[in-house]
Amino acid sequence: MAGGWGRQGSGVPLSERVRVGVEPDVRRPEAGPEVGEVCPARHCWVSDAVDGHGVKRPGLLVEWRQVASAWEGRVVYAARARPDAWLLVEEWLPAALLTPL
Repeated sequence: MAGGWGRQGSGVPLSERVRVGVEPDVRRPEAGPEVGEVCPARHCWVSDAVDGHGVKRPGLLVEWRQVASAWEGRVVYAARARPDAWLLVEEWLPAALLTPL
C-alpha cells in the first residue's frame, strides 16, 4: 500500500523516534505546560447559527465574558452563505447556545 500505511514499523515507539541531526525536545509532558502556554480555546457546538438552517455547527470557543447577569462566549464557526459557499463567522453568543463537543 502506498504511503507507508501497510509497512511494519521499525520497532521504535513514535515517542522515541528522532530525525537525524535534530536534537530531541528535553521537556517532559508530565512536567506540565509553562505559564501562559495553556490554550484557552475549546471545541463546542453552536446552536442557532447565523445561517438559520437550524443545525448545530461545530465551533471553537475562544473567550468568555460576563454581560449583566449572563455569560457569553466568543465563538468561531462555519456557516452556509449560499448553497455552494461557506463563510467563517466570529460572534459573541449566549452560553445557552453553546454546548461542549
